[in-house]
Amino acid sequence: DAFLLKDTFGFPFDLTLLIASEKGLKVDEEGYNAELKIQKERSQADAKKSYGDWIELSKADGVESLAYDHLSVKDAKVVKHRTVELVEKKKKVLQYQLVLDKTPFYAESGGQVGDKGMLRIDGEEIRVLNTQKENELIVHYVNKLPESFEGDVYAEVNATRRSLTENNHSATHLLHAALRSVLGEHVEQRGSFLDDKVLRFDFSHHQAMTQEEILQVEEIVNQRIRQNFPLQEDRSIPIAEAQAAGAMMLFGEKYGDTVRMITFDPSFSRELCGGTHVPFTGKIGYFKIKTESSIGSGIRRVEALTANGAEAYLKKELGELQSVRDLFKNSKGLTDKITKLQDENKALKKEVEKLLAMQAQALKGSLKSQFKSKDGVNLLTARLPLSDSNAIKTLAYELEREQGDCLIVLGAEVKGKPQLTVVVSESLTGDRGLHAGKMVKALAQHIRGGGGGQAFFATAGGSDVTGLDKALAAVEELV
Repeated sequence: DAFLLKDTFGFPFDLTLLIASEKGLKVDEEGYNAELKIQKERSQADAKKSYGDWIELSKADGVESLAYDHLSVKDAKVVKHRTVELVEKKKKVLQYQLVLDKTPFYAESGGQVGDKGMLRIDGEEIRVLNTQKENELIVHYVNKLPESFEGDVYAEVNATRRSLTENNHSATHLLHAALRSVLGEHVEQRGSFLDDKVLRFDFSHHQAMTQEEILQVEEIVNQRIRQNFPLQEDRSIPIAEAQAAGAMMLFGEKYGDTVRMITFDPSFSRELCGGTHVPFTGKIGYFKIKTESSIGSGIRRVEALTANGAEAYLKKELGELQSVRDLFKNSKGLTDKITKLQDENKALKKEVEKLLAMQAQALKGSLKSQFKSKDGVNLLTARLPLSDSNAIKTLAYELEREQGDCLIVLGAEVKGKPQLTVVVSESLTGDRGLHAGKMVKALAQHIRGGGGGQAFFATAGGSDVTGLDKALAAVEELV
């Protein structure tokens, strides 16, 4: 919200901080800076584009958008075109753009991606790679310019891709209403991204959704899908009329005097929207939430699937579940069997920890006899046959406590990797200036690794187990 106030309305960020502070509110500065970084990167990317002049072929009062009613048109005309030069990985790439006097292609807007498809001019086929809006123009990004601009243009949208995108877009409207029903009316849309494969919906909420809440939302959305509500579309109605009808309006969105209102069951979902939608909710097929996560302070994100995507996801999940059942050679009582295995695993881990502790205690007696005096320091260096970091740490601390005024450096192979542990008595960190963190960094060079820590305790890991003995041998010289 703070970034929106600055970027869209020019309201200074420091004033937002000041007013929020006066009202006892906090501002998500980290989120603000993240949005600022994204904007800068976008600006830098745009700076790498070199736009050619529009070549105007004919005058047109405006572009007639047929995206809501048609997937193809037979008699369009090219109004203008241009070439854009991009620099990608230090190479120049040419991009071509066309504007038609009328088009069935939907231009990217409101989180919904632009259409792809095909143009045919005098028998020549040209692929439409994307459709964007620029001022009042609908711009078709194409793979090449036609040899002739004179003939009629047959423009056809990729119907399958559009259909799947519409499923996802209409599903976000049902999702929005369901979230408000389950979590509360404080929930508001904070962004979205929709194409034929992805449904991503951001919304305001103060905490993670519980599994029960997620299932509730899914159930509500799927109920509305099965009820097969028809699309009710009100085009170019006065904004006051839409407000009176209770349409959801998004904070920060700029609305004109007339708006387009999309309704799926007047008592459930009614929003202002410029995107394309399914004629009946039943076409969405099925709705499944994949993930729910945080993307910033007070902002949550749901990623979901519909239709083909939801079906493929459920097939994969059920396949994995069947594989687990096959491993147990019995499909009954699977949860109980897994719980029993987890309990057995915990018990075995505790037994292993006890054995490691006993092994470390057995080592302690022989290690105590290996201390020697080096320049007034009680020094112990040893390579241990232990493979548990916690056991090594506990052993080192016990040896230091029992010996006193000492420096202990232990080496071991843990999970196939070399590890060094350094413990320095507190008295030596002050009087002698020994520092475990600095020492372990120097020793870690021998095992091709790195590490650090405090003055009295530090560890390091590496990639070369053969260097452990060199590291231990270097301790005396380091002292």
